[in-house]
Amino acid sequence: MLKVEDLTLHYGGSQILYGVDLEAEAGQVTCVMGTNGVGKTSLLKAMAGVHLASGGTITLDGKVLGKMSAHGRAQHGIGYVPQGRMIFPLLTVRENLETGYACLPKSEHMVPDEIYELFPVLQEMRGRRGGDLSGGQQQQLAIARAMILKPKVLLLDEPTEGIQPNIIQQIGRVIDYLRDQGTMAIVLVEQYFDFAYARADRFTVLQRGEVIAAGSKAELPESQLRDAVSV
Repeated sequence: MLKVEDLTLHYGGSQILYGVDLEAEAGQVTCVMGTNGVGKTSLLKAMAGVHLASGGTITLDGKVLGKMSAHGRAQHGIGYVPQGRMIFPLLTVRENLETGYACLPKSEHMVPDEIYELFPVLQEMRGRRGGDLSGGQQQQLAIARAMILKPKVLLLDEPTEGIQPNIIQQIGRVIDYLRDQGTMAIVLVEQYFDFAYARADRFTVLQRGEVIAAGSKAELPESQLRDAVSV
């Protein structure tokens, strides 16, 4: 569903990504792994259109995205949950969710019941400002906001960072549920190894902006993956 080929990325005069290849299929979680600073977040930003790639191609359902904007990519089915959540602190929970409407036709301007079923706390707090939520609640809100878009591909950047254990478990269940629906490809960047390994169907391992290993869980031993993310 999503295919990245020979992707390069520069920030100013610095090259961050070097010829990265990645595939993410519907009904699977593709986990991008590596130590801090190897380009994982940059790769997600390039796929989301937050930073345009310097070279290579990103294809979604056979359509080359080229220099399409982040908004355009969201309209085409890429949902992005950035590191740090980036919710709107002065908007209510409901209003934060409604910001996703900008990428949908007017007939689809509604919060699906599924959102509140997966994240009951958001229904309880839908009138509360986003900035008043705990970190874990904000993370749930950020994922729910991306789900409003009904994405074909969901990009998750460090969804467990700074989150209490019970919320981590809930987020894990949501990722498992979305994968099992079979209609969405999920790309997960995650430093919490056990959480990532439990969810992932495929792995792409980065080192200094390059792919050093890629394959299914059966093809990549757990010990090799642990070594790749160790400092």
